[in-house]
Amino acid sequence: MKLPKISALGFSLFLTLSISPLAAAATSTLPGMPPVLDPINIYSEDGANKFSPVVKDFVSLIYVPNTNSNTVSVIDPKSMKVIGVHKVAREPQHVVPSWDLKTLWVNSDLGNTLTPIDPVTGKFGKAIYVNDPYNLYFTPNGKYAVVMSEAAKKIVFRNPQTMAVKKQISSQCDGVNHADWSADGRTFVVSCEFSGDLLLVDTAKMKVLKKQAIPNINRSGSSKSHNGIANKGPMPQDVKLSPDGKTYYIADMMSDGVWVMPAPWGKLSFINTGLGAHGLYVNRDSKTMLIANRNEGSISVLRFSDNALIAKWKIPGDGSPDMGGISADGKIFWVSGRYDGVIYAISTENGSLIKKIKVGSGPHGLAVYPQPGRYSLGHTGVFR
Repeated sequence: MKLPKISALGFSLFLTLSISPLAAAATSTLPGMPPVLDPINIYSEDGANKFSPVVKDFVSLIYVPNTNSNTVSVIDPKSMKVIGVHKVAREPQHVVPSWDLKTLWVNSDLGNTLTPIDPVTGKFGKAIYVNDPYNLYFTPNGKYAVVMSEAAKKIVFRNPQTMAVKKQISSQCDGVNHADWSADGRTFVVSCEFSGDLLLVDTAKMKVLKKQAIPNINRSGSSKSHNGIANKGPMPQDVKLSPDGKTYYIADMMSDGVWVMPAPWGKLSFINTGLGAHGLYVNRDSKTMLIANRNEGSISVLRFSDNALIAKWKIPGDGSPDMGGISADGKIFWVSGRYDGVIYAISTENGSLIKKIKVGSGPHGLAVYPQPGRYSLGHTGVFR
C-alpha cells in the first residue's frame, strides 16, 4: 500500500508529539542522573535478579550492624548462619551500598566513622573519620554522598569516594534521619524523628525548600509507647516513593502507621498499620510494600494501586522488626529484630517465619547484598 505524503512540517509535528513526553522526562531530571526507563515504575530495574554487571559476580551476604555490640555480623543467606563478626567503631547504625554499587559503608554515628567493606571479598577496610554519620544516602546522579548527621542537626553533602565535605546545611529540625528522592531526582524528602517534621530539599542547590510538621494523632493519649519511649507526638522514620513516582510514604513510629503525601510535596493523610511503624520496603514486583511494625512484632502489606492493607503477618513469639532488605529473587524479607538480638527471614509469599538467626545486641539497618538495580540511593539499599 502506498503511504500518503507527509509535509516536512507535518513530519516534524509527528515527531514532536511522539517523543515529547520522553524527551521532557529526560530533560527535566537531575543533570547526570541515569534516565528513568519506565515512568510508571521507577523500580523497573530493581526487579527479581535483575543485577547490574557491576554486582553480578558478588557473593551474596547479609551484613548486620549491631548497635550495642559495636560489631557487624555477616550471614550466609544459603546456610542461614553467621559466618563472621567484625568489630567496628561505636554504635553502627546502617550498612549502606554506595551509588556505584562497589562499596558498602558501615555508619558508626557515635564512633564518627564510615567503615568501607569490599563486597567482592567481604573484607573490612580502614575507617574514615566522618562526624556523626547516623545515616547515609547518595544523590541520584552520584555527585554527592549525603550524610544525615542526626545529633549535629545537619545534612552534609560530601565527596562520594573520599567523603570530603562539599557543603553542609542546617537541618532546621531535630533528628534528621531518613530520606527518599523524587522520580526526577531534583528534590528529596527528609524525615526528622525527634521534632516530627518533614523537609523538602533541593538536590542541586543543596537547600531546604520547605518544612511541615506532621499532625499529632496520638489516638490513645498515652505519654508512653512500647519499650518505654516517651510519646511526645509523631516520630517519622523511613521514607519511600511509590513506583509511579506520585506518592511518598512516611512511616511514623509513634502514630503507629504510614503518612501518605503527594510527591514532591503536599498535604498528609494517614494509614494505620500497627504499633511502631518503622521500615518500608518495596517488593520486587513493585505492586506492594512491606511495613515493619517494630513495637507489635508484625509486618503489614500495602498495595500501591489503592493503598489498601491486604495482609498483616505476625512474627511467632512476638518480635521487633526494624530495618532490612528483600532478597534478590524477591522471596525472603530479611529484617532485624532490634530489641531481640536476632534477624528474621520472612517469606514474602505468605509471611511465614523461615528462620530466626541470633546476632549481636541491637541489630539495626542490615544490608542484603548484592541486590538488583542500576545505582544506589543509599540507606539499607534503595535502588533504581
